[in-house]
Amino acid sequence: MRDVASVRVSAPLPPVLRASPGRSGWTRFRGPNGSGVSPDTGFPAEFGNGRNTVWRTPVRPGKSSPVLTRRHIFLTSFENGKLFTHCFDRHSGKLLWERAEDRSHHQMANTLNHPAAISPVTDGQNVYVFFKDFGLISYDPAGQVRWKVPLGPFTNSMGLGASPIIAGDSVVLLADQLEGKSYIAAFDCRNGEIRWKIARDETEGWGTPLLYQPSGSAPLILTASRGQFGAHLVSSGQRTWSQDGVATTIVASPVLSQDTVFVFGYGSESAAPFSKSLARYDKNQDGQLSPDEYGNDAFVHGIGKYVGNRDLVVTQEEWDEKQRVVMGPNRLLAIRLERDPGSPPENSIRPRELWRYDKSFTGVIPSPLLYGGVLYVVRNGGILTSFDAQTGQVLKTGRVEGALGGYSASPVAADGKLFLANEDGKVAVLRAGADWDVLAVNDLGESCYATPALSDGHIYLRSSQALYRFGSALRGTRPTGLHQKVNLKAN
Repeated sequence: MRDVASVRVSAPLPPVLRASPGRSGWTRFRGPNGSGVSPDTGFPAEFGNGRNTVWRTPVRPGKSSPVLTRRHIFLTSFENGKLFTHCFDRHSGKLLWERAEDRSHHQMANTLNHPAAISPVTDGQNVYVFFKDFGLISYDPAGQVRWKVPLGPFTNSMGLGASPIIAGDSVVLLADQLEGKSYIAAFDCRNGEIRWKIARDETEGWGTPLLYQPSGSAPLILTASRGQFGAHLVSSGQRTWSQDGVATTIVASPVLSQDTVFVFGYGSESAAPFSKSLARYDKNQDGQLSPDEYGNDAFVHGIGKYVGNRDLVVTQEEWDEKQRVVMGPNRLLAIRLERDPGSPPENSIRPRELWRYDKSFTGVIPSPLLYGGVLYVVRNGGILTSFDAQTGQVLKTGRVEGALGGYSASPVAADGKLFLANEDGKVAVLRAGADWDVLAVNDLGESCYATPALSDGHIYLRSSQALYRFGSALRGTRPTGLHQKVNLKAN
């Protein structure tokens, strides 16, 4: 692929945005258009340890979240230097096939950013996977390679994090990086050929984009990244507008409700002292940090590789320069998208800040959840805050008792319930509402970093060791036993 600012569209796109093909609707990261919400009912509050467990299938290591078609579940993994794509049968949990690719390249990343952390996307039949250490690959339902597009290496100090999405007949990939290499690109679902590629000013963002189809206006791809919220035309990738004021570090993905988008992230409100890192790493007491001293610390490594003279040695001056970049607000922002009737359809939407909440979101990874007019944000320590989505008023802040600790998986909702999985494998089920409360806490006994998928009254959850299906065995599935024996052999 040519590394250029823009590439012409190779073929026209259909007007319909296939954001949620298939009955399941959970075809991309966080389900229908990244909302994290399923319209289905019948989901259990209590599960695990044999209770409401339809099946359990071992999986290779990975942090990507499951996506669903009517028949299949797709996941990615990484083991023994190989990048794996897996296909499981939804009804039985049986591993139908797996395919492996060698890493083409490898950059240091945050320890939470696994080589198989990015979730796949499906059009209801085929699957499209993106590995930051390889590129894009598409497989058909039988596991045959449809096409491959090698990409990278990328210059994101923490590793790329945005999952691909499908818009019309294209797979859209957001790759925000350092060194002026950020871009958003669309690839033809049929053959992987590039439709368009547009350079972006943003650097280092990790949130997955959204689709927006306003009435009477051209469909848009919405993005949130360092310092900016923006929109690109689905048809050509053209940037139509930008909105400043968002946080400098956007790990969480934005969520959309009708014409309002919610974005949150964090920044450094005061410069982190270099002296603290020197005290931790500076073994020879020379006042600077070399690679043999800071080791696999991705943040320090990113300074050494991308700031100043880029000799991998971090000085006080380079540290301070990086601090100036990440300085910014801790902010939850609601943005209303309004149509300007005097503008042409391809450029008629304008963003307007609706409200903001400036409090500490430092280190927050999970995306916000909007459900029933209430916006939820979960932080490490099991701290859950609910907001009035219209006004930004805080409705309740409290700890999810029994499910404290760190959170990487994003919350999801259905059937009047919230599902929150923490890194220790405690999955809390809450009664949704402004004054939410805990209904049950289910302990898997296995760590969990992937966001659950919800469909047809069943919960599909990936732990560090297994893929689970929780729910009633009477709801459209055949009982098959709880522990499948699967031969995890690379093909």
